[in-house]
Amino acid sequence: MILQSSIPISMLGLRRLSSTVPRNITSKFVPLRHSLTSFAIRPRFSKIRAFGVAAVAAESTKCGDTFFAEESISWASLGVSDGLARALSEIGLHRPSLVQAACIPQILSGVDTVIAAETGSGKTHGYLVPLFDRLCRNSDNSEKTLPDEALSKSHRTSLVLCPNVMLCEQVVRMANCLCNENGEPLLNVAAICGRQGWPVREPDIIVSTPVTLLNYLYAIDLDRHKRSNFIRGVKYVVFDEADLLLCGSFQNQVIRLINMLRFDEKQLSRLEASDAGNPSASDQNFQEASDGEDEEDLASDGEDAEDLAVDSILESNENIENNGNFEVLESKEQLVRRKDWKRVRKHYKRSKQYIFVAATLPINGKKTAGGVLKQLFPDACWFNGNYVHRHNPRLEQRWFEVTVDTQVDTLITAVKNGLNLSPNSSSEIVRTMVFANTVEAVEAVANILTGAGIDCFCYHSNCSLEDRTKNLLEFQQKGGVFVCTDAAARGLDVPNVSHVIQAEFATSAVDFLHRVGRTARAGQRGLVTSLYKQSNRDLVAAIRQAEKQGQPVEKAFSRKRSFRNKLKKRVKSFMPELSEKF
Repeated sequence: MILQSSIPISMLGLRRLSSTVPRNITSKFVPLRHSLTSFAIRPRFSKIRAFGVAAVAAESTKCGDTFFAEESISWASLGVSDGLARALSEIGLHRPSLVQAACIPQILSGVDTVIAAETGSGKTHGYLVPLFDRLCRNSDNSEKTLPDEALSKSHRTSLVLCPNVMLCEQVVRMANCLCNENGEPLLNVAAICGRQGWPVREPDIIVSTPVTLLNYLYAIDLDRHKRSNFIRGVKYVVFDEADLLLCGSFQNQVIRLINMLRFDEKQLSRLEASDAGNPSASDQNFQEASDGEDEEDLASDGEDAEDLAVDSILESNENIENNGNFEVLESKEQLVRRKDWKRVRKHYKRSKQYIFVAATLPINGKKTAGGVLKQLFPDACWFNGNYVHRHNPRLEQRWFEVTVDTQVDTLITAVKNGLNLSPNSSSEIVRTMVFANTVEAVEAVANILTGAGIDCFCYHSNCSLEDRTKNLLEFQQKGGVFVCTDAAARGLDVPNVSHVIQAEFATSAVDFLHRVGRTARAGQRGLVTSLYKQSNRDLVAAIRQAEKQGQPVEKAFSRKRSFRNKLKKRVKSFMPELSEKF
């Protein structure tokens, strides 16, 4: 049984050897995968992606559906500048997708925006395009102004937060492929993550992880001048994979950053309201007030929520100290004494725009990512893709209930059948992704496939970043079999995956949706083969029932913990039987 870590990897291997867009357009989204790969070499891979887009268009026409907006809708009609529209055409995006056509005008209007759309629907360019348009126009306008005015107008930074380094670097590569007529990137976009230091010249768009950004703002910036200047210069903030950032281990760090950004907005609004005309005094006031920035109440304006916010910040301090190695700045007593800063202004003039992007965004319950967003940003404009949390009709699914005795043979048969599938593009490359739940299970699956004569790439957290990058690029270029954990299920742009196999069934409906979203992207068809055991029956039944009824699978989202607990109990009950078999 691959799932059970108690079974040695070698034992599994030996066992195998033995045997202008109208508002209603938002309700009619169809998928479009990201229009760029993760490849860094632009001229060569732009041509590959252009062929991919052409293939998608042909397939969409044949199936009577398309991920593109109507032909009458162009980049120009959405308000995108000619130079940026030309750069988009150069990488094969001649027209916007439906998701992009719906959200770009709203982002350009300056309102807070939540984009909840299925994987492969073009969400990354859905926020990159309006950010580029805004920043490029600001840059052009600054050249026509006096030097002092240009300095103030050009200091508009966009911040993109991603959950991991791989996604940060992918966003940067996608952004840097948008070039002018001379082949130079339209904007300076840089990733600040891992061991990379703060750039000498501040980029137009900074892509980072929450912990890394907090590390730099606190640990390196001891005098806090950089922190206050940076926060004040940020005008656009994007949370990519927002459901992951707003829940679990990322939540405290993200809330801390939102607190800092919102406090700056409150302080600026207060200074404007009081007609403060002394810039130096304003900076000094902001500097002194920054000590209390983390106390901002993000849940509600009540007193109980204020106490909760203090506890949240203390926990945030502890988590960031453990992960980021910088000191805790405030004690609970100090935070409580500074509560009066919360009452600076409850209603204030906004100076930043917030954009949240996710393929899964549960809203059932106040503690879900969607529930948190509805509380924090009640006036945000939401866009929901047609297949978000739903079965993609282009996706063929095959289900196999397996046992310890049949799992390995079923897996190998599924992989071999997948390698015989027709490729999803004209490149004649077939790509299969095989998911397992743990690092140990990934290694076990890799050993099993290797023993069966099937070469494969591995991708999991125990691999070094260099190895993960190398394996991912080789898989993108050469195709084959890619064995991975859920680290590869979110956001990574792997084009033309024709087959996804769950060697172990996902432990939650959210993970399931992200896994199957690796295929059937951009209007293409895809195949998912799911192997599940008796311990997965409840979750499988909930997902299949939702699929049969054409309903979203939100009802299964809240069952993650109960499924895992039930899984643990059943695993323990299987131990005696397994020990007898092996």
